[in-house]
Parts: sequence; C-alpha cells; structure tokens
Amino acid sequence: MLRPRIIPCLLVHEGGLVKTVSFKNPKYVGDPINAVKIFNEKESDELIVLDIDATVHGNEPDYKLIADLAAECRMPLCYGGGIRSVAQAKRIISLGVEKIALSAAAIEDPELIARIAEEIGSQSVVVVLDVKKRMLSKEYDVFLHNGRKNTKLNAIEVAQRAAALGAGEIVINSIEHDGQMKGYDLALAQKVRAAVGVPITLLGGAGSLDDVADLIRSCGVVGASAGSLFVFKGAYKAVLINYPTVAQRDALVGRALGWA
Repeated sequence: MLRPRIIPCLLVHEGGLVKTVSFKNPKYVGDPINAVKIFNEKESDELIVLDIDATVHGNEPDYKLIADLAAECRMPLCYGGGIRSVAQAKRIISLGVEKIALSAAAIEDPELIARIAEEIGSQSVVVVLDVKKRMLSKEYDVFLHNGRKNTKLNAIEVAQRAAALGAGEIVINSIEHDGQMKGYDLALAQKVRAAVGVPITLLGGAGSLDDVADLIRSCGVVGASAGSLFVFKGAYKAVLINYPTVAQRDALVGRALGWA
C-alpha cells in the first residue's frame, strides 16, 4: 500500500550543509555526510539532497560528493544540482542514487525530462519547481536560480507538462514558506494534488510534525519534505539533526488519514 513519505531535504552550499529562509541567508548547519549517517540511524523514509550552487554557477554535479553520499546512504536518495544532460543523469544513477532532480534544466529544455526518463525510467526522474504566489492573485509562478529569476510560467501548468513528459514525481518548493516553520502552503498543495497524477512532494514551511500531519490530512498520500524541521530544535533554532521514530511516523500517518 502506498503511504505518505516524510523526507528530510538537505541543501548543499560551498560543500557544507546549510538552511535558508525564503531562499536567502544560508546558515551553515553541518557536514552533509554526517547528517546522512544520523538519518540512517533514524531510518528516514527517503532523503533529498540539493546542491544550490551548481546550476547558478554553471558547475557540473559534484560526483565525488554524490558518490560519498550514495555510499553512506541506506535509504532512497534523490540528488539535484547542475544536471543538464542525459549523460550526467546516467552517471549519477550509476553511483547508486535512486532519483535525479531537475529544476532549471527542466524549464529551459522540457524535452530533457523525456530523454532522461527514456534512459533511466520515469520513477527515477523528479522535477523540482521553486514557486511563489503572484501579487494579488491565486496563481503561482515558477522561479529559477534560487528564486532570483521569475519565469512568469504558471506552476500548475509546468507541473502538468513535466508529468506528461515523463517525470515520475513533482516536488513543489514554496519560496515564501521556505524556512518560516509556520506550516505548508496547503492551498498550493491541494491545487497541485488535484492537477497532477504522479506522486507529489511538498517542501517549505514545516515547523512541527503537526504541520506534516496537516499536509497529509489535506492531500492524502503525498511526500512531506522539510529542512528546518529536521536540522533545528527549539525556539532559538539550535542545530540538532532529528527525525521521528517509526512508531511516531506510523501514529502520525494513521491519525492524519483516519487509519487509527
């Protein structure tokens, strides 16, 4: 039976693990490999690692870091950052990564989604959309390059096209909610869930497990991803890698979906 996934998202900047607020002011919070080791111990459902420098600076994916992450990781791993070709995607998969994430490249060359899916399978292709609500509107635009460039493209339409081209999963990352720890954008989540037939994951805003439960209750079987929730603790945001136990996850999902 399909069930919701609770997914830590790690941002890599200049080789270190960071956390941002509204895509700004990256705060160093530790070493990515050490974080993976802790999430292994806590039996995380899955892990997303995004290199936020690679595409902005036109760099190749950091294959050494990817290989180290994949060798350490005992859970499904999704990696994104700097992927612009089929060859790069295949190389990353060959290192032991289960999924590759496309962002800017999927907007600038949508057919790349289909070409990569044909080679490695749709189940391994994730499209990450960084989105922000339009002023005085209920619609959302897709942004590129860490929220610096507004494509003026409708996020829902882009998500639908990505799925049609072969993306096996869509990750929606809310720029406005990033790092705020005040809850997911549930209206956005519901719009995407209603419009897209492939699995979706929401990222941006989770500050407690209650926020995760609210998302699952609102949208059903989705991925609930978070950064701050799993790297900070307490009102003063002390750095502490944390993650709910298996029993806590089962209870949370059971309550949210009425299974318990």
